[in-house]
Amino acid sequence: MFKIAVITDEVSQDLDTVIDFARDFNLDGIEIRSIWDKPPQDLDDNEIARIRDRTGEAGLSVFGVAAPFYKCDIEDDATCREHLGMLRKCIRVARELDTTLVRVFAFWKQDPLEKFWDRIIERYAEPVRIAAGEGVVLGLENEASTLIGTGAETRRLVDALDSPVVKPLWDPCNELFADGGQTPYPDGYGHIRSDMCHMHFKDGRRGTPDGDVNVPMCEGEIDYRGQFADLIGQDYDGCLSLETHWRIGADQIERTLIERPGGKQFSEAGEAASRICMRNTLDLLAELGADRS
Repeated sequence: MFKIAVITDEVSQDLDTVIDFARDFNLDGIEIRSIWDKPPQDLDDNEIARIRDRTGEAGLSVFGVAAPFYKCDIEDDATCREHLGMLRKCIRVARELDTTLVRVFAFWKQDPLEKFWDRIIERYAEPVRIAAGEGVVLGLENEASTLIGTGAETRRLVDALDSPVVKPLWDPCNELFADGGQTPYPDGYGHIRSDMCHMHFKDGRRGTPDGDVNVPMCEGEIDYRGQFADLIGQDYDGCLSLETHWRIGADQIERTLIERPGGKQFSEAGEAASRICMRNTLDLLAELGADRS
């Protein structure tokens, strides 16, 4: 059976609040994105040790480091070099927290993809080398705001890089919102099903008066009943992390923060919304015979 976690800043910037949330829902662990108003690459030794100690005391695992790696302009040489330093720091955090997963992206979106394809491959040569040397997996997330937004594009890039250290990190809602995206389940998922290393789950609706918006889990367009049933049926034993992205009421998260999540402003009112989303998720899993209570 797969594990369930929550991304830290979808609940709070306070570690103890995140841990209390995870324990309230009998989760298996957490995924580090930002905490104490810091992204993972900026955490110091004492902060890393505090995360390790507190999660250990609570019986929780850390299932990944959600780095903002390569959310940058593919043609900006200086920034790409800075991101390699970021990757090394995030790998260090991952190793200290006993996880082998570091989430990565493939640059801000520009059209057409084909124009930048060879450059993506070139830019990923060094990250692959670094990850292989450190014994970690780069979880390549499909993200609508980047050059690789769909399951099909993720499949193509993972195959082109042809390395065991690069695997798909699946986000059904990002497929829903991506240009050229397919129906997230089963179509988008079908491209990466065989070697998905991790999954983020949130829900959404397209074409509302406010455009594409996030909504409470199990209240949007994505067939999570089918998605979860498939994972249960294939006996998937990886981890699924809640990435709420929705807030109660009219004051939703600004688009710029959705594309660059993290920090106090992003986490504001996150706990209440995340409790609704996690409860909806666990209720659906119970209906499917995977009761975790």
